Amino acid sequence: MRLFSSLSKTAVRSLAFLLSVGLFAFTSLSPQAFTPQAQAKTSISLKNLVRIKDVRMNQVVGYGLVVGLNGTGDSSVATRTAQWNMLNNLGGRISNPNDLQGSNAAQVMVIAKIPPFAKAGDSIDVTLSAIGKVKSLEGGVLISSQLLAPNGEVIAVAQGPVSTGGSSVSSGGASKQTAITTSARIPNGGIIEREMHTQVGDATGLTLVLNRTDYTLANRIAAKINTSLCPAVALDGSSIRVELPNRYLNNRVAFVSVLEQLTVDVPNDNAKVVVNERTGTVVIGSSVKLLPAAVAHGGITVTIQSTNEAVQPNAFAGGDTALVTNDKVDITKEKGSLIELGANNTLHDLVTALNAIGVTPSDLISILQALKAAGSLEAELEII
Repeated sequence: MRLFSSLSKTAVRSLAFLLSVGLFAFTSLSPQAFTPQAQAKTSISLKNLVRIKDVRMNQVVGYGLVVGLNGTGDSSVATRTAQWNMLNNLGGRISNPNDLQGSNAAQVMVIAKIPPFAKAGDSIDVTLSAIGKVKSLEGGVLISSQLLAPNGEVIAVAQGPVSTGGSSVSSGGASKQTAITTSARIPNGGIIEREMHTQVGDATGLTLVLNRTDYTLANRIAAKINTSLCPAVALDGSSIRVELPNRYLNNRVAFVSVLEQLTVDVPNDNAKVVVNERTGTVVIGSSVKLLPAAVAHGGITVTIQSTNEAVQPNAFAGGDTALVTNDKVDITKEKGSLIELGANNTLHDLVTALNAIGVTPSDLISILQALKAAGSLEAELEII
């Protein structure tokens, strides 16, 4: 790899036309953080690589009322009507919803996840989200709300004091907020009322589903199970069919316990770059490679300053004082730099070169995006 600085303007502009590079925000980069290492195999247990098909979480949702708010709730007609219906069902004697004044209540949507094999009486966490124009759910209490499955069956009931994890205060036009207070949680606020039956596999076996699609890994897992426990075959890049041994036909829990303890050699060959543009974070896999490319770096900074001055008329001239704005424009052109990358260079080489020419850390994300667009970056680029 050759590093050139002090190139002509024409060379830099020509390369910038072929591969334009912008600026972004990112903290200082250390070349050692990208040092390529030999790809070593890592043994990982199956319980961290796969799950059993149809053994999964289930989502439930419900509608409820949060009461006890200190004037931070919703005073809409819908909220007053919901309170009126609730009080009538509980034996209250209110003739008109308009008789309910104040904004100490709020309508919320209640959501939760039911884990597999959950039993009646188990507790679960629930999350609340305000529906109407609510300032804060802080200090409120959720009244008993039914949580429904997609088929409409009541699976759980939620109730209890809510926790927003922050505060929101306003006074005299000024406000201070330490967290989003229109959403809240109730730890262990839901109680499962109906057990959701979960079956482990079918009559003759079960299907394992990989956490990520990988044909090589699926084949290795099938081979490991074949040689260590029982017949298995990879159906596609994310599922493996496993046949139950006769001695485990009536004891599937014991079989799964033995199965998930098997270990498989997983090579560290995930060529992927993950970029978070909001925080400026870049995570680069060890197997990322670069095809031949040239990167031009340079930029122009335009600065405009305005100065207001008062102009006084001459004595006895009869004029008026006037304000005049004087603008000053400066253009600063940074020195252009060029980096040439050979075949099979790694991102460590690129980062080292960029640091050597003084590229600001905020340039890296745009450079990576441009390299990907030019077909030089041999990796999946994921922007979150």
